[in-house]
Amino acid sequence: MLFKLGRPALLAVCAAPALALVLAAVFVPLPFSVAQPGLTADVLGSNKGTQVITISGADTRKTSGQLRMTTIVATSPDADVYLGDIIDGWFDTGRSVMPRDAVYPSGDSTQEIEKHNTREMERSQDSATAAALGYLGRDGDGIEVTLKLADVGGPSAGLLFSLGIVDKLEGDGDGGDLTGGRTIAGTGTIDGAGKVGAVGGVQMKTQAARRDGATVFLVPRDECADAGAELPKGLRLVPVTTLKGAVSALHALQKGGSVPAC
Repeated sequence: MLFKLGRPALLAVCAAPALALVLAAVFVPLPFSVAQPGLTADVLGSNKGTQVITISGADTRKTSGQLRMTTIVATSPDADVYLGDIIDGWFDTGRSVMPRDAVYPSGDSTQEIEKHNTREMERSQDSATAAALGYLGRDGDGIEVTLKLADVGGPSAGLLFSLGIVDKLEGDGDGGDLTGGRTIAGTGTIDGAGKVGAVGGVQMKTQAARRDGATVFLVPRDECADAGAELPKGLRLVPVTTLKGAVSALHALQKGGSVPAC
């Protein structure tokens, strides 16, 4: 037997699934994280009262300027993020909405992620030291480098660690500083051979860098477009692919040479 529904009833029946979807989107947590600019730290100086880079077994030099590593702060992996939070993040240029897996690819719990990030930081420090000493042609058996950065995990400070080691040991090679007295910021992983790798959250990191006084930002070349999307006024992007290229770019900045650009 067939029943003919009136127009109001038909509309109600058709609207019910759509309403259910809307309600689900509003009240069900979604797999996203909301990120914002985090702290920056000068690897040439101290952080929370502890020297970031300590070198023994070789003479070090007094440096000027700053080399600031950058971070983002994101909602924790066990935090509930709803549609309203995502909409707010999209319209707020000071925040960014990212897939949770892109921010936390290593696990679901805060404890798992903290352990993973600590391991990644330790590997990054070893790679940064190997890359810097290899670039300088120094014997890793005779020089001990200790890197300490409280409350920061992950591998994205690798490039800045390497540059800091190079600056403390040899500077620009002509008696000056790699920074040229500037505040240089940046991000990027690094391997033992000095290859720079991409990281996440570069839009937020450029904002953190400019907030803390940087005028130059070293960015992995593959992330030029992302870094330039919301680039703060007064911050110059310099793309890099290797430690050697980053050092060369800093030399060029000092001497008015050709500097890579995004």
